[in-house]
Amino acid sequence: MQVVRYHNGTLATDGCPFAPAPSVVTVGSYDGVHMGHRKIIARMQESAREQGWRSVVVTFDPHPRKVVKDGEGVPGLLTLPEEKERLLGELGIDILFVISFDEEFARRSSEWFIDELLVAVIGARRMVIGYDHGFGSGRKGSRETLKAMAERDGFTVEVVEEVRLQSQHFSSTRIRSLLSEGRVREANLFLGASYMVSGEVVHGRALGRKLGFPTVNLALSSQEKLLPKSGVYASLVEVDGVERVAMMNIGQRPTLDDGRPVTIEAHILGHEGDLYGRNLVFRLLERLRDEERFPSLEALRAQLEEDKKMMEKFRK
Repeated sequence: MQVVRYHNGTLATDGCPFAPAPSVVTVGSYDGVHMGHRKIIARMQESAREQGWRSVVVTFDPHPRKVVKDGEGVPGLLTLPEEKERLLGELGIDILFVISFDEEFARRSSEWFIDELLVAVIGARRMVIGYDHGFGSGRKGSRETLKAMAERDGFTVEVVEEVRLQSQHFSSTRIRSLLSEGRVREANLFLGASYMVSGEVVHGRALGRKLGFPTVNLALSSQEKLLPKSGVYASLVEVDGVERVAMMNIGQRPTLDDGRPVTIEAHILGHEGDLYGRNLVFRLLERLRDEERFPSLEALRAQLEEDKKMMEKFRK
């Protein structure tokens, strides 16, 4: 997957040249890259293969709501930019086109966006969009607007209808709600993948090592990342090409820290060695239990042993 970044008329690439070429394009924030998004992307890829064209996902950084004050506020992000890039890369798209979304770009009309960017810069010949798609300043560009412009400019538009799971609508809002309740397994069904928590391994207080459960402490690249409800989670992480299970704690560690800011730490089963400065990606599988205060370190150690036993079912 080639990544192309656009900022006020300037293109930055990852070393490979980029020029307009026949493309099937889809546009959206794609926060979470959930099952609704995946259906749209899959149809875009299928269409691109049929025509022998490129498949291009156009997205935005930062999230448009951070710039456009629409009364709804900035949502907690399901995917940080690097996580979104990873997920889209796993789907096998040809090009990820990331637009730097600022106040100047927000003022652009839907007509400018289509004519001057999608068609002229990228080479869009077909657009695949969701049933509720809106674009341009104030999201005033509807699919009817798009189809009218398509007739004028000589590209085609395909609308992918709504996707539901057990009669429930796929939406980033629904997934955020599930995560805030700690319902990771259900959230993962809507996502179509395990929820991702990633960051740089930083130094902590080494208290886990004293308990016999050494942990890696994660520092997120952005505080805008939505963390699920505090608690202990089963997760998977890849270290040096080996996938391992890990017990992750998200919360304030009441037994050890007594109300310090929220921390993210994980005990990686079967791993030994220094990981400081490495970027790790954890994929959450299931919430094991609430975070709780224990009367002693020995009681905490005993609970960690029980947690470790529960992790056995997640080993492949």
